[in-house]
Amino acid sequence: MRLPRTAHTSRSWRIHEIANDFRVDDVWALPTPGGPDDLARLVRQFTNGDPAQASHLSSPVPRMLFATRWKLGKLLGWDKPGVGVGTRVPTLRDRLPADLRDGPRGPDFRAVPFTSIYQTHDEWAAEMANRTVHAVMHIGWVPDGAGGYRGQMAVLVKPNGPLGVVYMAAIKPFRYAGVYPAMLRAIGRKWQADNDEKSPA
Repeated sequence: MRLPRTAHTSRSWRIHEIANDFRVDDVWALPTPGGPDDLARLVRQFTNGDPAQASHLSSPVPRMLFATRWKLGKLLGWDKPGVGVGTRVPTLRDRLPADLRDGPRGPDFRAVPFTSIYQTHDEWAAEMANRTVHAVMHIGWVPDGAGGYRGQMAVLVKPNGPLGVVYMAAIKPFRYAGVYPAMLRAIGRKWQADNDEKSPA
């Protein structure tokens, strides 16, 4: 379920200290009900998956959208070496206060170009950059209002000039119609499947 930006901005997340020049683009409630200490499990689910095998990419629309995006990126040089984190833009890890810098960094993704910035008990942030944008995926672990907890995902962006602004505007309808709904369903199915495996027969 899509949430208002205030669902992210009203919370005292540490990400506000290091990414206050980024725009909050989207906030989503994740279908991942759990207990107070389950963020680390959700992070593992995110980072251990292989996007090529992900269930949301088995649907025709997201598969077509991702294929088109990668082809355009290759044709226009959006993703070539030298335009990512550490080259075109410095990593946000350079902005971390000492306690976050010395704490857990969190795992990197196995098969997508996001790298972890930091992880705490209730927050995890990862970043990526290309020629169009510098983006942060922030996963928080929040009370669900019914005595439990769930994940909450925010996407923060800093477009790279006019190209980035046009690019973000152009892909917005496709993300809302095809990518996010399928991705959230896939996250929920995987979370529930892991719950079922852990439940006694």
